[in-house]
Amino acid sequence: MLLVGGSAASIYFDLQYFRELFFNPIYHILTLPFGLFLMLLAFRAAAAGGRELAKKGRVGSSTPRLETDTLVTTGIYAHMRHPMLFGLTLVPMALALMIGSPFFILILAPLEMVFIIVMVLTLEERECRRKFGSSYDEYAKRVPPLCFKKECLSRLFSKKR
Repeated sequence: MLLVGGSAASIYFDLQYFRELFFNPIYHILTLPFGLFLMLLAFRAAAAGGRELAKKGRVGSSTPRLETDTLVTTGIYAHMRHPMLFGLTLVPMALALMIGSPFFILILAPLEMVFIIVMVLTLEERECRRKFGSSYDEYAKRVPPLCFKKECLSRLFSKKR
């Protein structure tokens, strides 16, 4: 909803207020590669988190495929608690750049990114605390929800399979 609605609303506002820029091919030639690169980074972040969860997040054979029954605190999860959702926060800006919508880039994508972070820090954290209890509380004291250190981002966005 955020991405489709944001795209449609942004194009509407671009046609009203940023018409010249929106129809400028040079502008799109500049924004598209950045959007594609950012989308690649978003998918790499999701893959890094997903790989670690797939390896260590399910101990019980009855645990559904996309669920975890074990708190994962190794790999990328030793550096940040929500690497997959960190990648998800990049998607609105990546899409905005790919579309080349000035309104989306300047206004809507940043708002959507903040919304995603707030949702993660409220809903996802609550779910993790419910699921893993005091183990998660101890983990949360040691590891930040997001990490912007060079070594952490390098590990998160690496091409490793």
